[in-house]
Amino acid sequence: MSRVGLLFGSFNPVHIGHLILAEYFATRTDLAEVWLVVTPHNPFKAAAGLLPDAERLRLVQLAIAGNPRLRADDVEFGLPRPSYTIATLDALRQRHPATDFVLLMGADNLAGLPRWQEAARLLAEIDIYVYPRFGSTPVDVAAFPRARVLAAPLLDISATYVRESLRTGRSIRYLVPAAVEAELLK
Repeated sequence: MSRVGLLFGSFNPVHIGHLILAEYFATRTDLAEVWLVVTPHNPFKAAAGLLPDAERLRLVQLAIAGNPRLRADDVEFGLPRPSYTIATLDALRQRHPATDFVLLMGADNLAGLPRWQEAARLLAEIDIYVYPRFGSTPVDVAAFPRARVLAAPLLDISATYVRESLRTGRSIRYLVPAAVEAELLK
């Protein structure tokens, strides 16, 4: 059974911080691949201001082109909105029964995980690899027996910063892959 990491995000837009984390988990853990799951609507965020779903997916595909260990996934596009991780996991397990999925998340999200839909079931059923995030309060990982904190790079890059740079006419070079920059600047 292969192990696949699931890195969920709005990817509005995808940036090098996402890619560095995905590559870290794909090459420095026991994961065979990392799937970047494009989320149409995170229930903890407003949907306003999101690029269209298909455009965000296309930007992720451009960003990871040529990397066989990374995959863009649109499973949530066909699920009810807002997107709940447990429903996505159920759909993925149905489509890929021979795959063992691992949830990849920032330390800030782990702290809020008990508020997620069917959190108890999620915590009982899936391993979680946690990466550090700037500004997040340390979490008692012992409260999450299936969670493991890994020494992934600590990056302070956000899609909000990329969008603000675009809005104000500032360079986004090196914040996003060149192919993504070219698309965003069209």
